[in-house]
Amino acid sequence: MRLPIVTPKVEDVNSNWVALNGEKVTLNNKITILGFSGENMLDNRGNYFLLTDKIYSRNKAFKDFQIVFIAPEGTQDQVKSVLERLSKLTNVSGYHFVFAPVAEIEAYYKQLKLVEKLDSHHGTKFVYIIDKERNLRGRKGKSVQGEAEYKEGYNINSSAELHNEMTDDVKIILAEYRLALKKNNAKRKI
Repeated sequence: MRLPIVTPKVEDVNSNWVALNGEKVTLNNKITILGFSGENMLDNRGNYFLLTDKIYSRNKAFKDFQIVFIAPEGTQDQVKSVLERLSKLTNVSGYHFVFAPVAEIEAYYKQLKLVEKLDSHHGTKFVYIIDKERNLRGRKGKSVQGEAEYKEGYNINSSAELHNEMTDDVKIILAEYRLALKKNNAKRKI
């Protein structure tokens, strides 16, 4: 089973955007959970704990897995506060926040070609799965029950959605790459 591509070849993170700790952040060759934190991050800090518990903690051991949030410039102190609290629960080295001007965040989000729009704070409660080739992955077509299904993002306000749907979809992506790695290793032995 493969997770469908919703938007092919999304742009990489702008290299001019500044990361919280100065590192270069890229979506290339990483399985990324991509989010847009908005200007009111502290009001939504519980969402980050939920995402950490349901998704990040279960997958942080995979060296190619990361969480990237694009945040408006000026929210650095809010991000530091949230990361400081999260770091008391787990190693947050796979969490990356990059800061950009609001207009650039809006333009970047637009190229994702999503149904959902950013809110008035330039953020969204949804996160998105981006594969190693920078394809946005989700659900479209028919569900296992045969019903029409479309899902481009996962609501980090919803414990059930993260636990049930997103956990399954991240497992599918990781399994795809494990299978590809096994095939490549088998070819090398021949």
